Amino acid sequence: MSPAELAARLRRGEAVSVLDVRNRADAEAWPLSGETITTHHIPYYRFVEAKVNDAVDELATAVRAALDEPVLVVCGRGEASAFVAERLLAEGLEAANLAEGMRGWARVYHAVDLPVETATLVQYQRPSSGCLAYLVVSGDEALVVDPLRAFADRYVADAREHGAEVVAVVDTHVHADHVSGVRGLRDASGVDVLLPTGARERGLDFDASLLSVGETLTVGDVTLDVVALPGHTTEHLGFRLGDLLFAGDTVFCESVARPDLERGDDGAAEAARRLYDTIASLDDDTVIAPGHFSTARPDESGAYLARLGDLRERIPTLSLDREAFVERVSGELPPRPANYEEIIAVNLGRDAVDDEESFELELGPNNCAATAD
Repeated sequence: MSPAELAARLRRGEAVSVLDVRNRADAEAWPLSGETITTHHIPYYRFVEAKVNDAVDELATAVRAALDEPVLVVCGRGEASAFVAERLLAEGLEAANLAEGMRGWARVYHAVDLPVETATLVQYQRPSSGCLAYLVVSGDEALVVDPLRAFADRYVADAREHGAEVVAVVDTHVHADHVSGVRGLRDASGVDVLLPTGARERGLDFDASLLSVGETLTVGDVTLDVVALPGHTTEHLGFRLGDLLFAGDTVFCESVARPDLERGDDGAAEAARRLYDTIASLDDDTVIAPGHFSTARPDESGAYLARLGDLRERIPTLSLDREAFVERVSGELPPRPANYEEIIAVNLGRDAVDDEESFELELGPNNCAATAD
């Protein structure tokens, strides 16, 4: 089964039974996850041993007991899982291999049109990591928000399908979970790179136009207001288009952003206080266009969008007072994103990596949320 076919099945809400044959640490750190996915874990080496000992039937029986058929077998690159899928087929199970494994899954990128009247908006969804990016098109101009380097060509091509050229690309903040595509778009198309002014204080080491609170961005016939959203990072900005707010890593559809990726554990509590104040300053009618998703379900259009007032009702963390919020958000946190310090250095221009190294750095979950309410 191709990763694209798997993504389509999950978007349709189909049930998928997954047999993960990676080692347990990798399987737990970066699962193939989704609301309709049921997963069972048996490491690859056990199938190798079972083949040698003529005992594959015992493992096949265990798989039948744990999962409904058909079974999708998953590993890192699609090679070990191909071996296991063949063994299961030989035992009479309906089984398939996920082609290219989790590396192939990381190349899936789905686009959804957002229901906005004033401009054409596209939300890009990377299910392997939950990263979201956006394309804003008005007239013959387009702006890209929070692009991923791995998909830099995609934004340009999609803008042209809408009869526009990308004229600027912007990051809401210095990302820690994925390599930014702002310079890739600049190098490929000569577009303006826009970054928060505070990125300079964090060590920015390449040329970019710096944005401050109160400025505006004009794309065709629409204007986006630049607003301050500190908390996840000190320099974090948002971009407001009417009631819609490109909120980056501030509040998500199921959680809030973590506060420790810039200044570590020592600075987490103060960053959490800023995050609380940021979210409290936004009115209930603000429609959040987040920078990530994880366990949330998309809306009827297939997009991850939510009115902030609705989020305040369904996310327990958002109902806490300030100090309780700080304790919850800066307390017990999930593991930090893989390679996050190197990713930050690359996004600031202080380190350089090629495309393959960039792809390898960001494999895995984004882990940019503080809680999973």
